Amino acid sequence: MTPNMHNRLRPPHEAPTVKPPRFRYARPETLDEALHLLAEHGDEARVLAGGQSLIPLLNFRLARPEVLIDITMVEELRLMAVENGTLRIGAAVTQRTVERSEEAARACPLLTKALPFVGHLQNRTRGTVAGSIAHADPAAELPAVAAALDAVMVVRSSSVERTVPAGEFFFGPFTTALEPDEILVEVRFPSSGGARSSVVEISPRSGDFAIAGAAGLLLASPGGRTAECALALFGVGGAPQRLTEVEDHLKGRRVTSGLLDEAEEMTARTALADSEDIHADAAYRARVAGVLVRRAVEEMAA
Repeated sequence: MTPNMHNRLRPPHEAPTVKPPRFRYARPETLDEALHLLAEHGDEARVLAGGQSLIPLLNFRLARPEVLIDITMVEELRLMAVENGTLRIGAAVTQRTVERSEEAARACPLLTKALPFVGHLQNRTRGTVAGSIAHADPAAELPAVAAALDAVMVVRSSSVERTVPAGEFFFGPFTTALEPDEILVEVRFPSSGGARSSVVEISPRSGDFAIAGAAGLLLASPGGRTAECALALFGVGGAPQRLTEVEDHLKGRRVTSGLLDEAEEMTARTALADSEDIHADAAYRARVAGVLVRRAVEEMAA
């Protein structure tokens, strides 16, 4: 650790009126500094980007880190660019920045279409795309978008960098392939500008987490048949779920009312619905998932 890094590690909060438990706060200016801090403190540290998920956990004392490592000033994590057909989004890039980006909308319309569903404008102004994906809330839109687009996560520790496909990144509710000493430094979304996309969900109120939702994209052939299709559910189970059986059923076929009926029934039957709360039980979520997939496919095929 460089000498000036110790200077940025402030002493624990002492004010008795704060809601979170006591913690020390670090604000590194380089990724290497952030990774060294994370390696030093391990399980006792948490990475802070937008804070829209972490701060509520602190306030409710569901998270009790000894050290918060704020990465918002790390310039190399503020990258957003389209390179070689891939939209690269660094860990410190806010959701609102991506939402307003014409370049991102051209390269990855499904992502920019999903962002208005994420919380409220104030949340998206602070919250980050990578932060939402790393948090892996089962009801969040962005992990499902990453799954549908076969996004790739770039993960770094102080000793190694590795890439993890979205299909191998999400393990369950709030659980991912990230190790305690790793940071999700970048998310890479393959360009999908030639495909139609759709995000549909139901929620108790606008801005609330989804009871159930579907995100997808569809590329039609010149003859009007489905050339490629990708569909993912969120809010239904413990992690984003790709509907590979439904995708295969749609490929090579024209989208008709009968095919939509089949896609709806297949989704309701095969969805791994195991989420249950005061809003809905698993059976209801499975039925709704079928309806939402039908709506999404119908919208994309129109």
